[in-house]
Amino acid sequence: MLKHRGFPGRLPGTDFQFVIRRENRKKGATPITRRERFRDRKPADRRADAGFLAALIEHFGDEPFVRGNLDAGRLGWLIGREVKPVGAFDPADYDQLLQVDMAAAEASFPELFAQDSPPDFGWEEDDWDDGDNGDDDHPADR
Repeated sequence: MLKHRGFPGRLPGTDFQFVIRRENRKKGATPITRRERFRDRKPADRRADAGFLAALIEHFGDEPFVRGNLDAGRLGWLIGREVKPVGAFDPADYDQLLQVDMAAAEASFPELFAQDSPPDFGWEEDDWDDGDNGDDDHPADR
């Protein structure tokens, strides 16, 4: 499983997780299941979607990327809309290629593309997971 170095681990000040620490070697990858976004979702949930999408755009732009350690639950809120599979879709594959659909992203989250005042999600450079936090040395990873 590819670990995306430099990708934020979560939305600061919340429990909304963006990445997983290690692969599930017994059961395999958690399948990405498309989740419906209803109008009455909590503002915190909408902010987590926007923050995750902003991190994807900042990290990958419109280039294809490997799912790797990106959280399946968080991807489920965007898959098939702002994030599209590249090629045949295997929802339980850590190596699945995905790509941000910039037109759909801008239509759904126009605030992310505002030139005058883009949203501040509260992460600084040192908040982004750079992979130097010792997780790779965890006994379960051996």
